[in-house]
Amino acid sequence: MYKFVVKGTAFSSSDSKNVTVLEDSLFCISESGRISAIISPKEKEYEFIIQEYSQKNKLQELAQGQYILPGFIDLHIHAPQWAQAGTALDLPLYEWLNTYTFPLEAKFCDLQFAEKVYSDLVSQLIKNGTTTALYFATVHRKSSLRLAEICSEKGQRGLVGKVVMDDHEQNPNYYRDATTDIALNETELFIQEVLELNQKTPQGVYPVVTPRFIPSCTDDSLKGLGTLAAKYDIHIQSHCSESDWAHSFVQNRFGKNDAFALNDFGLLTEKSIMAHCGFLSDEDMTLFAEKGTAVAHCPISNTYFGNAVTPIAKLLNEYQVEIGLGSDISGGFSPSLFDNIRQAVISSRMLEDGVDKDCCSGKRGVSGSSITLNEAFYLATAGGGESLSLPIGKLAVDYAWDIQIIDSKELPIFSENEPLMEIFQKLLYLSRPEMITEVWIQGRKVHDKTMNLQGV
Repeated sequence: MYKFVVKGTAFSSSDSKNVTVLEDSLFCISESGRISAIISPKEKEYEFIIQEYSQKNKLQELAQGQYILPGFIDLHIHAPQWAQAGTALDLPLYEWLNTYTFPLEAKFCDLQFAEKVYSDLVSQLIKNGTTTALYFATVHRKSSLRLAEICSEKGQRGLVGKVVMDDHEQNPNYYRDATTDIALNETELFIQEVLELNQKTPQGVYPVVTPRFIPSCTDDSLKGLGTLAAKYDIHIQSHCSESDWAHSFVQNRFGKNDAFALNDFGLLTEKSIMAHCGFLSDEDMTLFAEKGTAVAHCPISNTYFGNAVTPIAKLLNEYQVEIGLGSDISGGFSPSLFDNIRQAVISSRMLEDGVDKDCCSGKRGVSGSSITLNEAFYLATAGGGESLSLPIGKLAVDYAWDIQIIDSKELPIFSENEPLMEIFQKLLYLSRPEMITEVWIQGRKVHDKTMNLQGV
């Protein structure tokens, strides 16, 4: 009836504010890699399922101190930038892009170099518990396709975009699309190639329409990309109102904010994920909610390049905008969404309380801005799944068996009766990559620390 059964205690978001504890539950996994049933110890078939699948040698029982979390969903990664992660983060965004980032990304015309970087990145993300990743690649179609192939081969659910940068005035000559027509033609071919690849990828690999951001694209390419996204009914990603410079650039060019400019080109849809969004107006937030467009919140990266704290609590609670977390490698130095969960809480509290000691406490911060650890966990899991409109990010029937198993033996847990929700908080605040013993995606084990298994 089931491919296998896992017995253990797990944590999963029931909504944006609450976490459900599934204590000593049986997770029954189908041949397709989805959760067919979750059986609690109180249900009558509980002991029968344990006995039956033990006899079949298809029962995995977690060791004491091990816990299950949903796999993380990273909504914003610049895959080529893994090669420069942790460097040059003290520079302004514009200087960082032109001095370091664009020269690096230009190297991905070399397929061997791309293979080396992308293969290592996907493996590292899996080891960090990231089961689904939304990637910017580069302007190069062949190496972008190779990233999608690596995701397919290693078992990660990947959403990959060939970046479009066709504006000759705003992009360096050594790194851009030669013409608008070439950019659009190569994008359409890439879409077709990845859709074909998806036919033999159980966990899914998806093409994504990817204008880098408005400053790098002409009006014709933006319009053409909106048309392609509609033609193939696929995801869209870009940057939106990220920094003072980028936000002002769009206002000067179009006389409106990024959100409305992107919408004019058909680039705000229910399959759109826009990164950063630190300068959204109330009107922009309303438009996002109406269109079903999601925000990729990148709290670590925003501390370096965002020039503001994105008002996540307002977006989530007041406007009901879909939101997930992004590492934004390499604007964000860490490949771990554990780190970004922590920073999301920290940044929200700084926005709530303010940072200028010389301003009176009543005016120093923005009231109602802080988010809880439960909400940050939701962003990294269920919120990401909802943003992508995919059945992932939750431990629930008909959702993919995308999980990470965490060993808590190194955490400060000294009582056998410690409340499980307190253990949950320690897992989120104190876990390190080496504590992730196993990672499963779509019912397939893709990482096993004890067997040194890392994809195939």
